[in-house]
Amino acid sequence: MRKRRLLVVDDEPSVLQLFRSVFEKQGIEVLTADTARGGLKVASEQMPDVGIFDLMLPDWSGLDLLKEVKQVDSRLPVIFITSGGTSATAIDAMKLGAFDYLTKPLNIRQVRELVDRALEVRRLMNAPVALGEAGELYPESGDIMIGRGPAMQEVYKAIGRVAPKNVTVLIRGESGSGKELVARAIYQHSERCDGPFLAVNCAAIPEALLESELFGHEKGSFTGAEHRRIGKFEQCDGGTLFLDEIGDMPLSLQSKMLRVLQDQSFQRVGGNETIRTNVRIITATHHDLKAAAEAGQFRSDLYYRLNVFEIDLPPLRARLDDLPLLVKYFLRHARLELDKAVSSVSQEALDLLLAYQWPGNIRELQSVIKQAVLKSVGPVLVPDFLPDLASESISVATSTTTLESDEFSDSNAVLTPGNSDPDSERLRPTSPVAAWVDWDNFIATELEAGSRSMYDDAISLTEKHVISRVLNHTGGNQVQAAEMLGITRTTLRNKIKQHGIIIGRTVE
Repeated sequence: MRKRRLLVVDDEPSVLQLFRSVFEKQGIEVLTADTARGGLKVASEQMPDVGIFDLMLPDWSGLDLLKEVKQVDSRLPVIFITSGGTSATAIDAMKLGAFDYLTKPLNIRQVRELVDRALEVRRLMNAPVALGEAGELYPESGDIMIGRGPAMQEVYKAIGRVAPKNVTVLIRGESGSGKELVARAIYQHSERCDGPFLAVNCAAIPEALLESELFGHEKGSFTGAEHRRIGKFEQCDGGTLFLDEIGDMPLSLQSKMLRVLQDQSFQRVGGNETIRTNVRIITATHHDLKAAAEAGQFRSDLYYRLNVFEIDLPPLRARLDDLPLLVKYFLRHARLELDKAVSSVSQEALDLLLAYQWPGNIRELQSVIKQAVLKSVGPVLVPDFLPDLASESISVATSTTTLESDEFSDSNAVLTPGNSDPDSERLRPTSPVAAWVDWDNFIATELEAGSRSMYDDAISLTEKHVISRVLNHTGGNQVQAAEMLGITRTTLRNKIKQHGIIIGRTVE
């Protein structure tokens, strides 16, 4: 797999050197040019993943370069560098399809964050999602949803029906079941496939910031608003916006969402100008939005606007016949990634996996297989290498039958992105992770209180514990912690804020 590529076009040698020193350490290939023509040539020949353009170049303007580059690669996320007094031009650039902009002097932390976000957007737009393709069982790149079973065939049919139609789609399914893959498949098979695809997790962004993230804000509209910001709705004009966990959107924002859906117009936070946009909305949730609407916890008029077309994804425990196929897939990818010799799974280990209920769905299965491969010794993955998934009531028959990873047969399955590791440890019966809390007491308390969010509360509790433990282990180093958790630094920062984790000499 080739390195990710960053193209920087600026006539200041110090800026070019800055980007080389920052990103080459991260394993990113930095391509440079000091003129717009040179940048266009590099973009045409090297196909970078993200572009960084100065607005003022010796030959053309950055806006002219953007227009030319979009002819070569319409999906390339382009970040502009602006000097003082050029923010209005930067806004014009974003209206032409730029991803965002940075102001000089450059803030290294802000640069890293923005490039990381752009790289993730590039991956979401470009990594193909194959649907039920028998010949795509082991793709070298991209993601795959395979199978011929009735449940997944209905999902494929639904994607085929709705992808070419410019209507809103609601994807329902538990966390880790592959909702983002379905959203990307709809985008890639739609007439908007050449436009941007942006994703926002409504549960991961604090309420105070979510409105600005979606709709943007004007300079001075609140404390810390040092310049105008373009929100996702404006940034995604002509493309597709995926709003994950829409059920967690605050009621205060839902009325503004309703207006966007009704007439494709909105106002930035603190602004009076009405902005018009042309965005297709795809949403996803693990909540029962209809029940939430009936209970007054979600606007019923917004629910009906979102639910023009609904796709339901079954949880893994409802289709355990797919599990051997998924195990083979994840086993192959884990052994290649970790450079391990394990190539098969014993029947004993497979029986343990089949006996488990998988509350974290496919994302959890991917994590378990990766952990097991990391611990494995020899060519066969046996129960000793697995996390403790089985309770005492489960008996496993002894067998020497093995599951060969190269014998990959068709079945219904949804596979999560190959490079999308889980955000946290999951709950497992008799797991060492579960030993820190009295789960029986937790469940009894939730039942007595009439909880309607017990699963979310349990996952949140475990997530908070795991992130805190890992941060303590790394001495508060968020870069190392994100790598160990298998999540991006942006996701980790959002989780730290969400759970109120305090990083000092110790993590609390």
